[in-house]
Amino acid sequence: MNKADSSLMRHELAYILGQIRNPSVISLLESILSDNSDDVLVRHESAEALGAIGESSSLPVLQKFATHEAKEISETCEIAIDLINWRLQTSGIDGTDKNSTYSTVDPAPSLVSDDTSIIELRRQLMMTESSLFNRYRIMFTLRNMNSDEAALALLDGFEDPSALFRHEVAYVLGQMQRASTIQGLAAVLRDKDEHRMVRHEAAEALGAIGGEVVETLLRDYAIDEEPVVRDSCHVALDTIGYWNDNRFDEL
Repeated sequence: MNKADSSLMRHELAYILGQIRNPSVISLLESILSDNSDDVLVRHESAEALGAIGESSSLPVLQKFATHEAKEISETCEIAIDLINWRLQTSGIDGTDKNSTYSTVDPAPSLVSDDTSIIELRRQLMMTESSLFNRYRIMFTLRNMNSDEAALALLDGFEDPSALFRHEVAYVLGQMQRASTIQGLAAVLRDKDEHRMVRHEAAEALGAIGGEVVETLLRDYAIDEEPVVRDSCHVALDTIGYWNDNRFDEL
């Protein structure tokens, strides 16, 4: 990946490489993760992609950076390690979540049982003493329910101390595309004190939901001083425009 490209573009490329799950890119992703001069966002996404690919040969480099001073990197490596080990102990070989209607390779599998109430899942989601991997499993369980009640429970995750966790909450809300979460996502985007990776993901989630209110908000922040946020708003606006044009063509 060319360093001349934006951090947003390179981070998205790393994500796609993880989704493809071709082991031939492991050495590239490991070199990016190991490059202290590279953007934390790109390094974080490279670590997550290594977890998505799931080769045990990646465990040494992930373990090395699981104690990195940048939490975005160390926490991602911890989750990737847990995912690889979980796959080694289960039948989750192909990386897809059998309980999900979404086609993505996720950083953690959802829980098998669907008997737990949303109130209880929300309680477990916010248990900071639990591992991030286990809390991610709760997060994706709520996502798979794909209801307004589950989405509103996920909004509480924006109170978590981990920026990585908050950014993943925004990502899954974008997958769910629930209008009921627009206000919560908008508050995250507006918060200049919020981590850029969380604001960026909130902007993209809003773009996935769409609507006139969202378009107005995204235009306001398409001139944000933070490049990753600004670029994400442009991408989100283009996404809305693309789907609007397609709907018009279908009519």
